[in-house]
Amino acid sequence: MQYIQNQTYTKARTKTFDLVITSILAALIFISTVFINIKLPIGQGGLIHLGTAMLFITAILFGPKKGALAGAIGMGLFDILGGWLIWAPTTIISRALQGLIVGKIAWSKGHKGDSIGLNILGAVASMPVMIAVYYIGQAIMFKSWIVPIASIPGDIIQNVVGLLVAIPVCIALKKTSYFKKNY
Repeated sequence: MQYIQNQTYTKARTKTFDLVITSILAALIFISTVFINIKLPIGQGGLIHLGTAMLFITAILFGPKKGALAGAIGMGLFDILGGWLIWAPTTIISRALQGLIVGKIAWSKGHKGDSIGLNILGAVASMPVMIAVYYIGQAIMFKSWIVPIASIPGDIIQNVVGLLVAIPVCIALKKTSYFKKNY
C-alpha cells in the first residue's frame, strides 16, 4: 500500500513540476517576444523577435512536448495581449508545430538536445512548416494567395536570427550541472 501511495505521489509531483517548467518556458517565450522585437517594414505584421530563439532553446533543451506547448502559449499570448488577436490562431498552430518538430528531431536517436547537428536540423526543418502555416493563415485572412508572399522574407529572417541565437545558448546551457544531471 505504501508503495502505491509513493508512486502516486511521485507521478503527481512530476506532473506538477512539468506544468511549472512549461509555464515558466511559455512566460520566457512571451517576454522574449514582447520586449525584444523589431517590426519589419515588409509583409503583413512581421516581427523580428527573440521569441523564436527562445522557442528553439525550449524545444532543444526540454523536448517536443514542452517546446510545442510553451511556443504555442507564449507566442499565442503575445498576439492576444499585444494587439495582434487576428494572428493568434495561426501563431498558436505554427509555433506548436515548430516546437514539436524541433524537439522531436533534437531528441531523436536517443539524444536529448545534445547533438548540435540534430539541433540545427530540427530548427531548419521546422522553418518551412512555420512559413507555410503563416502563409496559409494570411491567405485565408486576406483572401489572396499573392499577398502573403511579401511576408516570407521576414519569416525567414526571424527564423535564421532565432537559430543563430539559440544554438550557442543551448551549447552553453548544456554544459551546466542542471542539464548534465536532469536532461
